[in-house]
Amino acid sequence: MNAKQTKIAVVTGAGSGIGRAVAVELLRAGWSVALAGRRAEPLEETAALVPEAPSVAVRTDVARPEEVAALFASVRERFGRLDLLFNNAGTFGPGGVPVEELAYEAWRHVVDTNLNGAFLCAQAAFRQMKEQDPQGGRIINNGSISAHAPRPRSIAYTATKHAMTGLTKSLSLDGRAYRIACGQIDIGNAATDMTSGMRAGTPQANGELAVEPVMDAVDVARTVRHMAELPLDANVQFATVMATAMPYVGRG
Repeated sequence: MNAKQTKIAVVTGAGSGIGRAVAVELLRAGWSVALAGRRAEPLEETAALVPEAPSVAVRTDVARPEEVAALFASVRERFGRLDLLFNNAGTFGPGGVPVEELAYEAWRHVVDTNLNGAFLCAQAAFRQMKEQDPQGGRIINNGSISAHAPRPRSIAYTATKHAMTGLTKSLSLDGRAYRIACGQIDIGNAATDMTSGMRAGTPQANGELAVEPVMDAVDVARTVRHMAELPLDANVQFATVMATAMPYVGRG
């Protein structure tokens, strides 16, 4: 892309894992990227991986409406428009806690981050994409294999990822009139800090522990870039990218 064609993206959760991989992939492809996350230092580390590319790090807690508003205001001021939101920020919450023992505060934290945060970012992006000239843009939500099949003792995470699918479908429908496309990528076992425990063993539906295969997060990033660079007349509504031999088909 030359400077005239440069597109603008917001990537949430850009300080680590899949968010970092996607941000780096887009920056290397010529996008300008606003890097959003709760801690400034990891965002700066992400930006430093592609120092020649235009990026801005904006410390943002996506569960706070005022911080989300500030994020998108800074994007509008710095870049003038928005072509892509990768709605990625999320947390698994406390792992291995039985339903009957899960504290409401822990449930609320996962819901506030994974669902409410995704809504707030999507709403802000939708507003900007609707108002800008030329109108339109794309929102890609990070779902999960857990949007389809849960892991044991993951009720908060699984509930939010199922809800993410509804968010995606509603945004896709409501965005048609404004050239706003929305799709979802459901990811299974990308090698990140969040999945590092899989190398030691992950609880299975039958109560056993099993070491599960993982895949490189770069392969997720390539898929997001493909979705992002489609013309707005085309959309990947749902994509599943997973470690080939992970227990999803046949899980349970």
